[in-house]
Amino acid sequence: MASMTNLDLDILRGMKRDKMLPLQKRDQFDNLEKHTQWGIEFLERYTKFVKERSEIETNYAKQIRNLSKKYQPKKNSREEEESKYTFCRAFLTTLNELNDYAGQHEVIAENLTSQIIAELSRYLQDLKTERKSYFHDGRKAQQHIESSWKQLESCKRRFERDCKEADRAQQYFEKMDSDINVTKADVEKRSSLKARQQAQVKHQMASDSKSDYSSYLQKFNQEQNEHYYTIIPNVFQKLQDMEEKRIERIGVCMKTFADVDRQVLPIVGKCLDGMTSAAGSIEPKTDSKQVVESYKSGFEPPGDVEFEDYGQAMTRTASDTSLTNSRDGKERPTGKSKGKLWPFIKNKNKGSGPEDFSHLPPEQRRKKLQAKLDDLNKDIQKEMDQRDALTKMKDVYVKNPQMGDPASVDPRLAEIAQNIEKLQFDVQKFEGWLAEVEEKMPSKSDSHRRSGLYESQNSTAVNNNCAQDRERPSSSPDGSYTEEQNPETLVKAKANANANPASTTPEFDDEFDDEETLPTIGTCKALYPFDGHNEGTILVAEGELLYVIEEDKGDGWTRVRRNEDEEGYVPTSYVEVFLGTNAKGAMTYI
Repeated sequence: MASMTNLDLDILRGMKRDKMLPLQKRDQFDNLEKHTQWGIEFLERYTKFVKERSEIETNYAKQIRNLSKKYQPKKNSREEEESKYTFCRAFLTTLNELNDYAGQHEVIAENLTSQIIAELSRYLQDLKTERKSYFHDGRKAQQHIESSWKQLESCKRRFERDCKEADRAQQYFEKMDSDINVTKADVEKRSSLKARQQAQVKHQMASDSKSDYSSYLQKFNQEQNEHYYTIIPNVFQKLQDMEEKRIERIGVCMKTFADVDRQVLPIVGKCLDGMTSAAGSIEPKTDSKQVVESYKSGFEPPGDVEFEDYGQAMTRTASDTSLTNSRDGKERPTGKSKGKLWPFIKNKNKGSGPEDFSHLPPEQRRKKLQAKLDDLNKDIQKEMDQRDALTKMKDVYVKNPQMGDPASVDPRLAEIAQNIEKLQFDVQKFEGWLAEVEEKMPSKSDSHRRSGLYESQNSTAVNNNCAQDRERPSSSPDGSYTEEQNPETLVKAKANANANPASTTPEFDDEFDDEETLPTIGTCKALYPFDGHNEGTILVAEGELLYVIEEDKGDGWTRVRRNEDEEGYVPTSYVEVFLGTNAKGAMTYI
């Protein structure tokens, strides 16, 4: 018994306790927990990055849309006028393409939100739940093996304690049994038999403890083997799979991040191609022709200036176009003309002008009348279409009285008939005015002939025409002419005007005379003679100095005054204007 007990104690004492290291250090759960938490934080950081990129795209698209809207033409008459020019239409196309371009950036923001941000937000929630579950399983297995280890340690200590107590009882019995000096009475007194029994009991307890310890040790080793070779590897494998899926998801999102931009590139390219095509559609010559058509007056150019021979006698033979002969040779009415002044006699109480557009130059008047006729014809067509529709409806009511009363359509048909009659009357009226304007306007063949004549004259270097000898004043850097008037010439012009009182007879009607006398805002010099055969205009001679009382308002006419009683309109292109210091600057109209 003693040999068995000592052997057991030796086995117990010889166990290598360092084999049972702390499980936390073996399993590396802390490191894995930190790493997986960092992976989740990285995914959240990337989601935040995509969200900020989406916000940038949204704000950029909003700013681009506002820019396009800001420069869109306003809904007014000016828009219709600007739409005639190719560069205005090209700019409008560019604004529309830019608006579509902004829409593509909105698409980028929407796709980033739906395909990345929303998906990652859901995946993050699932990832956190999955990670928590795996670590819970790992912690649970770890706690179980640690509990088993503690029970094994308890069995081992109990086995060790029982072995020690059995060894002490055995030694005590042997000591009492081998003592020869002890008398029989002492032996009985000391209960050697009881000591033997006690030793046997202790040995039995040690034997039971050994059996329990051996059994639990075998169980623990099995659990430990399962823990380290099955449970923990499974948990670690799940964590590894989770990490690989997370990394794979990040890669997919980064690819989607680039694909979202790539998907809109074809449409963005089309927008840019549209801008390029709009720029290529600009036609300078077409736009310049539009300007010519818009401001063409339709007046005939002045006739040729006759040659004045100063080499004959001292008595000067004035030309028919000089100031004196023009005034003396033309019969002027003795009284005021009661007809309507033309052109551009302003009446502040009549709004935009008369119905027949007689306040406009011939060409502009012809265009306005033609446009009015087109509108009237369209209105007539609309009324006729409505009349045809109502007539068909009435026929249906006649054939099927249950669908409606035929008499209910008659008032509307009568109204439409009156409207058509009124519109047809207006058409006849405007057609008459248009025919009148076209009769007065020079034919195109005459205009081309005169144009060719002027070009041939201008190309001849030895022409003695006075118009060829005119010198235009030099222009200042800001575009205005800086030549000062000759006081001597101005005095002569005034003297000539005073010497011919017959030429100062006013030609204005009561409407014009009722207006207040306009102040002088500058002077002008006639570059060409103008006969002033139309009412409201004034005759001027070449080189004559006049007072400017109203600037050109964009219609091609300037209002001038010769003296207090004689004033009227002259073509702006016939005079060189010098505005006073109180005007906006010295402007020259050519």
